[in-house]
Amino acid sequence: MDAQAVTREANAPAGRKAKARSAWWRVHQWAGLQLSLFLTFVFLTGTLAVFSYEIDWALRPAMWAAPTAIEDRASWGTVGETVMDGAGGEGRMIVYAPIHPAATFDAVLRRDGVSTHVYVHPRTGEITGTGPWAGVQRFLRNTHRHLMLPVKYGVPIVALAAVFLAVSLVTSFWVYKKWWRGFLRLPRGRTARAWIGDAHRVAGVWSLWFVVLMIVTGLWYLVEVLGAGAPAANGDDPELSQIAALERELGMGEAIDAGIAALMARHPDFRIEAVIWPPDRETPAEIHGYTGRAILVRPRANTAWIDPRTGALLDVVDPARLSAHQRIAEAADPLHFGTFGGYWTKTLWFLFGAALTALAGTGVAIYALRLAKTARETPGWRRGLVRSWRAMGPARWIAASLVILPFALTPFVL
Repeated sequence: MDAQAVTREANAPAGRKAKARSAWWRVHQWAGLQLSLFLTFVFLTGTLAVFSYEIDWALRPAMWAAPTAIEDRASWGTVGETVMDGAGGEGRMIVYAPIHPAATFDAVLRRDGVSTHVYVHPRTGEITGTGPWAGVQRFLRNTHRHLMLPVKYGVPIVALAAVFLAVSLVTSFWVYKKWWRGFLRLPRGRTARAWIGDAHRVAGVWSLWFVVLMIVTGLWYLVEVLGAGAPAANGDDPELSQIAALERELGMGEAIDAGIAALMARHPDFRIEAVIWPPDRETPAEIHGYTGRAILVRPRANTAWIDPRTGALLDVVDPARLSAHQRIAEAADPLHFGTFGGYWTKTLWFLFGAALTALAGTGVAIYALRLAKTARETPGWRRGLVRSWRAMGPARWIAASLVILPFALTPFVL
């Protein structure tokens, strides 16, 4: 065997590895570039949605109130009666608990096909003002979930973000050699491209758990909308006729307060998040909230029903008895938005959501800087944006259209 043959044989494995890594890199680059504008938009709206209620609170003075302890709040029955009296006793209503001690109750009243927020002072029980149904929270929720489109069309489109994110995640393990070392490596590149590349890798490594969580929950939402969703945790309303009537019929607000008192006596740890006000005396009132009986569930998984005529506690859902299918469904929202641990987990989710958004943006920047280096050009923001836009290929027009779509539809949907 001659010297050249020996050299070729020695270099063959390294060459194959380099070629394979190059293939993984192209797939990673493709997944990050083709719909990067849309992915960044989805990640950004999801990140902001974590604190969307708080953003509405900051922008609407009618929601402000002096800090009020839970034990000093007006009763749920008083709040509901105040709103319904102001509405002439007509409409359907859900009353939400204050999002924090310095916020009002938020009653969403739907009447004549129009939904309105009515804010009630937590201590006095008086109406402090109203607000339109359309707001930051509603815009971010509808945009991030289904782009203001009908759910059956919008959710699958948004779920593409989870698919592309999964491709980016899998390919990153081959693109980034010895990726586990990145946990302790801070950005230290001497050039803009090197520094952004280091930052991209550090953010990616530390966000691995969060990326996996977003992929799993994002794909679950797709599974639900395609027909494999779990039965509702709170099922059907119980029949009022199953409960013996008391000696006298109570007023609606009085009955609801009596039922809540009975609920708290049975489950002292029940933290009420919302009361669905019954539209008539023949429909039970629903109480949604949290208890220590199960973690990672939505408030509806702890539903209690109250007889609006008598105040009797009709039934209470035990989330510990939900099926595995239902537990998975109920855990999706708390895990996707980090609401299960209050402001501690919401803040953590917000920070990692910002990191995920930055990953999408820096990936495009890295590619633009790579092109500038290849062309021996001086990097510049304007030139970089043009190169990035062109690198996205024909898919850039689809991505841009999907970003513009929610803003165009908002006046007609909200």
